[in-house]
Amino acid sequence: MAKIQRISVHGHTSASPQDVYALLVDREHWPDWSPMGAFRLLDKGDDNGLGAIGVFSTNGVNSCEEVIALEPGKRFGYSLKKGLPVRDYRAYVDLTPERGGTAIHWHSTFTAKIPGTGWLHRRFLGHFIGRMVESLVARASRGAP
Repeated sequence: MAKIQRISVHGHTSASPQDVYALLVDREHWPDWSPMGAFRLLDKGDDNGLGAIGVFSTNGVNSCEEVIALEPGKRFGYSLKKGLPVRDYRAYVDLTPERGGTAIHWHSTFTAKIPGTGWLHRRFLGHFIGRMVESLVARASRGAP
């Protein structure tokens, strides 16, 4: 059985949890502030966006993701449907009021499709998620556009 890989990245912004959450649920605009490439919505999901499916195209890699958790001001979650050589990828961004702003915890789990490569994917994805958190902190700290 493949080993479950875990990634955990923390950040802090002066923005409120509601403002950070608003940035997270607006996936169409992630390419404006993050290292993510273009975004294309395939399915809008329910009235709140739960179950929405979209594709990010970044440096020639297409990742199809589904929104799996929406807790306004608290949690945003998504799963990878296809696009990377991993299985059961789930990521959550937890937001907690802290020090007059928001503590951000972006964490994910997955297993590698090819045994023995989990560490490599964890390293790559961990670096990428680190860049996502840095970008989210910078964008949220600037305030409303």
